Amino acid sequence: MHEMKRYKVFRIALIIVTLFVGIGAFGGGLAMLIEPSGKSIGFDALLPYFQVLPFADVLFQNFLFPGAALIIVNGITNIISAFLLFNKKKSGIISGMIFGITLMAWITIQFVIFPPNPLSIIYFCIGFVQFVIGYVCLVSYKQTYFSFDEFKYKNIQEHSSVAVVYFSRTKRTKKIAYEIADSFKAEIHEIKTIDNIEGTLGFWWCGRYGMHHKWGMPIHKMDIDVSKYDRIILCSPMWVFSLASPAKQFLIEHKGKFKSIEYVITHFNPFFNKKLYRFCDSLCETKHARSIDIISALGHTSKPRREK
Repeated sequence: MHEMKRYKVFRIALIIVTLFVGIGAFGGGLAMLIEPSGKSIGFDALLPYFQVLPFADVLFQNFLFPGAALIIVNGITNIISAFLLFNKKKSGIISGMIFGITLMAWITIQFVIFPPNPLSIIYFCIGFVQFVIGYVCLVSYKQTYFSFDEFKYKNIQEHSSVAVVYFSRTKRTKKIAYEIADSFKAEIHEIKTIDNIEGTLGFWWCGRYGMHHKWGMPIHKMDIDVSKYDRIILCSPMWVFSLASPAKQFLIEHKGKFKSIEYVITHFNPFFNKKLYRFCDSLCETKHARSIDIISALGHTSKPRREK
């Protein structure tokens, strides 16, 4: 529910930005085509600056080519993106992000050829904001339409020598945990936080804990005796390059009691630092038996990478 609300808000925001950029670029480009000399719109003094560009003697003797390029690159593209967003198409979100980058690239060229001016800086910032809004919108879209049915995993047992313990805020790690428990015919146990961690405010609250790598987060008491299991497989996402704080708290509360502990870490970082495993060992006072990390970003999950 929180993800759906966030998706709607950022989709509307992205529509507004893409329309603003698209209509502005279309209007500016059209003015250049109507008056190629640029005198009526006060652009004629800028023509000499274009002479540093390739093919300036052909393309930049007036504003016909720059006007057409502005309409095509920043005008029509953003208007199409807004149209796709109105129709709730995923392609509208992705194109909105891309055209935010395009606008920043366009303004960067202006930084090279024109003297510094506030308008260029403002539009560069608009391009950056457009990209950020598009990214958040895409993440929210993925979270909103992420599907997971825990009842389809038929091999999970109530009495087993193997237990999968997981923490998951957005259900992506939960799905991985259920897949592992199903493959091992294991029990499964969820780490639940006392604090409310749902929605956008919950995300920032979790970030507060994530910034302090040694902090655990208060969790509900779990009905589990970890010492009776031959294998405990802990599944957790990373928060700010460290183990999620609720999973840290689980390790701290059961330190010294594990017969065997294994880690499954989900994250967005392709440059995963395996020192995290040693940090986890220090929390639970047990050397881990096995570990894998899985890149899970925007709905795409990589193949597990085992520790070497």
